Amino acid sequence: MIIDLRSDTVTKPTKGMLEAMMMADVGDDVYKEDPTVNALEKRLAEMFGKDQALFFPTGSMANQTALKLHTNPGEQVICDKYAHIYNYEGGGASFNSGISCKLIDGNRGMFTAQQVVESINPPDFYHSPLTTLVEVENTTNKGGGACWDFEELKKIKAVCDKHNLGYHLDGARLWNALATSQIKAEDYGKLFDTISVCLSKGLGCPMGSVLIGDEALMKGAIRVRKILGGGMRQVGYVAAAGMYALDHHLDRLTEDHKKAKELGRVLEQLSIIKTVEPIETNIVIFELEAHVDESEFLKQLSDKGIHIIGMGSNKLRMVTHLDYTDKMHEKVLDILNEF
Repeated sequence: MIIDLRSDTVTKPTKGMLEAMMMADVGDDVYKEDPTVNALEKRLAEMFGKDQALFFPTGSMANQTALKLHTNPGEQVICDKYAHIYNYEGGGASFNSGISCKLIDGNRGMFTAQQVVESINPPDFYHSPLTTLVEVENTTNKGGGACWDFEELKKIKAVCDKHNLGYHLDGARLWNALATSQIKAEDYGKLFDTISVCLSKGLGCPMGSVLIGDEALMKGAIRVRKILGGGMRQVGYVAAAGMYALDHHLDRLTEDHKKAKELGRVLEQLSIIKTVEPIETNIVIFELEAHVDESEFLKQLSDKGIHIIGMGSNKLRMVTHLDYTDKMHEKVLDILNEF
């Protein structure tokens, strides 16, 4: 039995999802003639109370498109030092949009409205980049699946309005945040100008993300997607997976959260573990004691069929997901207890 806890992107379509994909009604999406893609875009736009949505092959492309829509070359986006757009999108902010990132030293990938105020460059000081966008990530990937305080997000929105800044949400794991709170998708739609949501993280789809936003910004999204190489044809086969996931895989996310917390409780009891970061959703980040060799620890798990990610500096990560069964979970707990 191979147990892969490296990410929630390692899942494979369920039987029901595969059947939905094979039965999809498709067309040429470059001509906007794929009915399943159009239905998915319409559904998500309505879910978030926004004007438009656009399907993308990847979350990075959706985020990069949002950055391009909000900014001009030479400008600057404010984000956390842990932000995915800064750490894990191949330098795309500078390559694709010609912009720089003003990094905030936040807490587990989250920052405050006051920190945003302090990070805005004076607009009349032409020696520094013009600040035009604030970007947040919910849940935070590198921050261990942490969920933002919605009230703080509202305070940041007020700062954006006051200083005429765009407001983008990288919601790759927003579904997990929604599952842990009473906040609704439409509440996020009221705050943010653009939102990207991922269908392959947590929801079990083989690929796909969607960028959602107001018409004034989104009218240029399809052009940017084309420039980035994202023109697709009969992509409704994949969009059908997204429709299926929205119908069947949202409510079960709390199961992943429960298992992650149970993993965390076992790890906290082990003498070789220095710390376990707070666990709110499906990501478990923990640090080994200094005397424990990270590569040897990973090898011992791998030899027992368990694959996780080493993050360097003796920090490691586990991510629970749709394909992580109860049987697998019991095995992992038993093996961890052996340490």
